[in-house]
Amino acid sequence: QVQLVESGGGLVHPGGSLRLSCAASGFTLAYYAVAWFRQAPGKEREGVACIDSTDGATHYPDFVEGRFTISRDNAKNTVYLQMNSLKPEDTAVYYCATEFGGCGTGEYDDWGQGTQVTVSS
Repeated sequence: QVQLVESGGGLVHPGGSLRLSCAASGFTLAYYAVAWFRQAPGKEREGVACIDSTDGATHYPDFVEGRFTISRDNAKNTVYLQMNSLKPEDTAVYYCATEFGGCGTGEYDDWGQGTQVTVSS
């Protein structure tokens, strides 16, 4: 069964850090670009990071401002999102997805169920 499972979300104070995990089962995640998205209540989904499969290149939108780092551990079939200096506006459900053809194609294959991140004092 092909599956992506996110974990690592939770409640954190402003300025704190979290590391999210996106674990794959039923297929080899190393063969795919993987993107992280988030969606806050009442807002559209937005991408926050992507990592390519071929060369491991990483991509971030400007608003991340160097606070997030995406990485992959192929031995564990997992992609991570390290989030530092978290702000209340980072509060959202975070999802990972495989992106067919590499980062930026917009062709997403498989999605996880999401993990809630809440940044609040």
